[in-house]
Amino acid sequence: MRVVVIGGKGHIGTYLIPRLVEAGHEVINITRSQRAPYQPHGAWQQVRQVTLDRDAAEANGTFGAQIRALEAAVVIDLICFTLDSARHLVEALRGQVQHLLHCGTIWIHGPSAVVPTTEAQSRRPFGEYGIQKAAIEAYLLDEARRAGFPVTALHPGHIVGPGWEPLNPAGHFNPQVFATLARGEPLALPNLGLETVHHVHADDVAQAFMQAMLHWSTSVGESFHVVSPAALTLRGYAEAVAGWFGQPAQLTYVPWPEWQHTVSEAEARATWDHIAHSPNCSIAKAQRLIHYQPRYSSLEAVYESVMWLVDKGRIQV
Repeated sequence: MRVVVIGGKGHIGTYLIPRLVEAGHEVINITRSQRAPYQPHGAWQQVRQVTLDRDAAEANGTFGAQIRALEAAVVIDLICFTLDSARHLVEALRGQVQHLLHCGTIWIHGPSAVVPTTEAQSRRPFGEYGIQKAAIEAYLLDEARRAGFPVTALHPGHIVGPGWEPLNPAGHFNPQVFATLARGEPLALPNLGLETVHHVHADDVAQAFMQAMLHWSTSVGESFHVVSPAALTLRGYAEAVAGWFGQPAQLTYVPWPEWQHTVSEAEARATWDHIAHSPNCSIAKAQRLIHYQPRYSSLEAVYESVMWLVDKGRIQV
């Protein structure tokens, strides 16, 4: 089939586009710039690249028409962040596409309540990103169920893989936290370190998109969590990272009002966002309906990312 991927040179597309090519699909990647994917692969030589600024094209009302003109059977949208963007694309593709796959986020749920969280639980998002993504999901599933529009929403957790900094055990993205643990130095965690994070390797996210395409009849009109089999507590995560380097984790625990002043303002915001959500999501529905089988546990996925940082000299251990 002809498959259009919108935003295919990011975390997910780095792994998804080679999978699509290897499966025999004709692939067109929509990109705003000529940046390289995070990992090289020979499959990219077979991909048609179309440079298109989505924001500008949506502003002048032409983005959907330009995607429709590519006459794809499947459109995979990895960079839709507002309800208006989703509406614009759906209206352009209505009656013209066999399958639209939307990349959402587990942030649609807001704070965890009953865990592991299932897709059936009520949405209580907070923050602009989560609120918009939840609104997009509600709109897309309504279009599927009431108007027969063939859409599937997939919701990744904290995406990790070699080529970028993973979410660390302190709940933010400063890679020096890994160096601190690797050297056996003290690390302060907020509260008791029992809040949770839920990673997923980018290649497992790519696998989920492929599975949703393959199992069209059971994926259309549905949303799925795309995460590793189990979430991590910050404490357990930190202890495991230290153990990779043969060190005991030297952890202290500081109440949030004090801890937030031990890091930069940006790091404190990131940590608060993660611990306030404390995601812990079920993949049972994705396993049952699209046969999603993640290859990586959370720790295995992060390990690959951290070793890449070490190899590139981004952290000194």
